[in-house]
Amino acid sequence: MTATAPSPSPPTPGCAAPEHAPADGPVAEAPRRGLAGALWLLPPLVLIAGFFLYPLALVVKQSFTDKDDNVGFDVWHSVLTSPQFGDALWNTVKIAVLATLGCLVLGFFLAVVLTFVPFPGARLISRLVDTILAFPSFLIALAFTFLYGTAGVFNAVAEELGAGQPLVGFLYSPWCVVLAEVTFYTPFVMRPLLAAFALVPRERLDVAASLGAGPLRVVGRVLLPEALPALAAGGSLTLLLTLNEFGIVLFIGAKDVTTLPMLVHAKGAVTFDYPGACVVAVVEVVLSLALYGVYRFVFARTGAARAGVVA
Repeated sequence: MTATAPSPSPPTPGCAAPEHAPADGPVAEAPRRGLAGALWLLPPLVLIAGFFLYPLALVVKQSFTDKDDNVGFDVWHSVLTSPQFGDALWNTVKIAVLATLGCLVLGFFLAVVLTFVPFPGARLISRLVDTILAFPSFLIALAFTFLYGTAGVFNAVAEELGAGQPLVGFLYSPWCVVLAEVTFYTPFVMRPLLAAFALVPRERLDVAASLGAGPLRVVGRVLLPEALPALAAGGSLTLLLTLNEFGIVLFIGAKDVTTLPMLVHAKGAVTFDYPGACVVAVVEVVLSLALYGVYRFVFARTGAARAGVVA
């Protein structure tokens, strides 16, 4: 026998046939939500375009226009081939790299001491690190002036000890700029390191010590691997910040220390060479964006977010 398909049963009296989903259901609400999200994006996009992209476009345009309103690459060639630009670029990179290395070494040492060497006031000092992050950088330069200036503390002590002349050479040297930047930017390395070390179990240190490892070996074999993600992220951010530092260099007034931000200020506000200042500014922006890209890449690859670093 051949089975026959059952014939569709007639609709039950009093029951309406099923209908399609209403037009204003979830499917129709999705475009509305997308449109609402796009509308919420408009205000920040307008602000970014008006206060950042438009001025940046004007700077780029001005960099290709000379004082006679001729458009071309003459200004770029004149600025990039000048010895002044080469010296400023070298000083900027040298000071930024040296300051970053100093921040990494000093920040790692202080973070280890504050986390694993108990002493009275360690928690208070750790809280002061967060406070320093809110200070403007020129305060450090002002403090260095009080310490190493002509009428500063060290010169006063030297005069009391019978020194023949004030010891003012250090204040106006590149090393003073490096030391000031290390003093100001070390907390930017310490903060992620303190968060990373807070996640290290103390039992691992006790086990390493019980197996005969000395303090330096414990730091190198146990703490340093845990600190590498935070060091990479903090060092990348510090390098980016020191590359664009302006206040410390300006307030210290170091002789023969011209960085790219100082060169922009000199060309724009002193000699009124606006096209040349725009060229240097564009170069500085490109370097900053490249370093920021490296920072984000390092941050994503090392998993620094797990160490408490805020992107």
